[in-house]
Amino acid sequence: MTQLILNSVKRGIFYLFLLLPVSAVLAAGEEPTESDGELAEVMVRASRVANTQPAGSYASLATSLRFDPQTELQSRGLAEGQADVAVRGGIFENTGFSVGAVTVMDPQTGHYTAGLPIEPGFLSPPMLLTGIDNAVTGFNSNIATIAYSLPLVRSGGDVSLGIGENDLKYTSLRLAEVTTLNSGSDLGVGLSAAWSEGDGTLPNGDHKFERYNLHIQHKRGNTQTDVLLNYQDKFYAWPGAYTGFASLAETDHTKTQLLLANHRREIDKGWFEVSAYYRELEDDYDFDRTTQESGVPGSFEHLTRAYAIGFQGSHRQGMIDWRYGGQLMGDKLVRSTDLTEGNFTRRNYLKFSLVPSFDIAHSGAGIVTARIGASLDSSNRDSSAVSPLAGLSVQTISPAGSNTYALEYASASQLPGYTALNSRPAGLFGGNAGLGREKSRQLSFSITRESLNWTGSASLFYRSDIDLVDWTYFTGKPFSRQANAVDLDVLGFELIASRRWYSLELVAAYTYLDKDANYGSAEVDASFYALNFARHRATLALRYQLTSQLELRLDNEYRVQQDNPLRSSKDKAFLASLALAWEPESIKGLGLALTADNVTDSSYQFFPGTPAVGRQVSVSLSYGW
Repeated sequence: MTQLILNSVKRGIFYLFLLLPVSAVLAAGEEPTESDGELAEVMVRASRVANTQPAGSYASLATSLRFDPQTELQSRGLAEGQADVAVRGGIFENTGFSVGAVTVMDPQTGHYTAGLPIEPGFLSPPMLLTGIDNAVTGFNSNIATIAYSLPLVRSGGDVSLGIGENDLKYTSLRLAEVTTLNSGSDLGVGLSAAWSEGDGTLPNGDHKFERYNLHIQHKRGNTQTDVLLNYQDKFYAWPGAYTGFASLAETDHTKTQLLLANHRREIDKGWFEVSAYYRELEDDYDFDRTTQESGVPGSFEHLTRAYAIGFQGSHRQGMIDWRYGGQLMGDKLVRSTDLTEGNFTRRNYLKFSLVPSFDIAHSGAGIVTARIGASLDSSNRDSSAVSPLAGLSVQTISPAGSNTYALEYASASQLPGYTALNSRPAGLFGGNAGLGREKSRQLSFSITRESLNWTGSASLFYRSDIDLVDWTYFTGKPFSRQANAVDLDVLGFELIASRRWYSLELVAAYTYLDKDANYGSAEVDASFYALNFARHRATLALRYQLTSQLELRLDNEYRVQQDNPLRSSKDKAFLASLALAWEPESIKGLGLALTADNVTDSSYQFFPGTPAVGRQVSVSLSYGW
């Protein structure tokens, strides 16, 4: 029965990809409806970091998350090469990335989740969803979802050229054109290409990246249809990237194809969105580039495919806002030289969430809202789970601004990837075919203040993670990383404030985390992920307009990391990224920037034993029109 449903979904996704561009053309000949003149709700997402361009490559989606106060980006070498994203003390596989109405997932390993091959300019700034919002919008991501929407295509473009230390060279090009059709609707086409290569700040730390994107968009009144075709070829090298042994010259070469379609319509008192995608990733990882293996165990060559269709929406009836979402996904481990010990190589997933909200009290001075609902997660390879959700918020409104007080309980569940399930029980990456559904339960209280000149928020949360899949170290087996389940109790506090003056903008934040772990009978002396966290982390983003043509951008982070016996660097670190950008008034659109990452040349290891990226300085010339 499940396979029959999945085959229908595959056909549905195929037809959806065919019909979306056709429907856009057909819609051009339709007569405008009365609702076409209605104003759609617009959501503005402001960046909370100063530098959205890196010093060591062209920008990717990971770049703008490096110093984000609520997301901890842990990189192996360049952040644009490989980076894990953790939120609220979770690990890399607990954070999902969604575009439109679907979460784009890597079934092999969450290490590749943040490597979406999409030009950042084709997407909105990221929005972090946690708690109930993550439970509704996210898919197979217990803690958080980094959500992107598809903004309107605008005619114009930009080109950027950069050079830097360590023989760095990179370039990016983005073009877009919007045509108004006879019916009054708009048809937009965007093209993007980017290329980068360099030797890196360490021996055997070189990279070579390529990315190509096509974006087709049809906009008519309150409906918008988008199709994105994306391809990325990414080779990067970094000593001890995954093993933590700096003596090993590791490399990782991935080729990613992503075809994604999205259709959104603003309806009376609400909205509805449906998306579908097909994703293929070919991976060739080598733990020692000085040896040559291919097609045999130890080569670490994999090919995975994933396809999904999902929907999100909200509809208001009276005092009730019906918020819902769902996603149906199938994946396949097509071939692998090393993920051969598990019980299956295909899996289907299904999720549906419904969380209505009720306005208990509503007046000009404020709103009291209650939310209660649940999510259902199911798979043909594991048990199903129902996750209850409940929340209460009070918003007070005055001429000076608004205050929101929110208390919520959110639970979620997810399944581990094929690297944890299908790796051999012992060896460099020891798997565990018996790992099952991971569950999370979180209680949080937050206060948010929004006013004309500044905004601020404070959150206190407690979370219980049950059977979280972690990778651990045991001194009795020093050359093996083992996938083990752990129960975690996590206590955390987050504080964020932003303020803007005429020529100065600041975003300051502080996070505190504490964890208590129970690995059961497993032999564990150290953890690579679950217990690799910052107990204290403070960030400060600064943008200062020195003159009408010159701007200073500075991101800072100070952290006190939880002690880890495998980390050879200090547990305390100060990290900074700086850019000086000049835009001459005499040539509109021209820009020159001097950018430096890891200004202090810190040797802090994001992953225990994996060497840090050194200071990288580059100069870029850009022109936009």
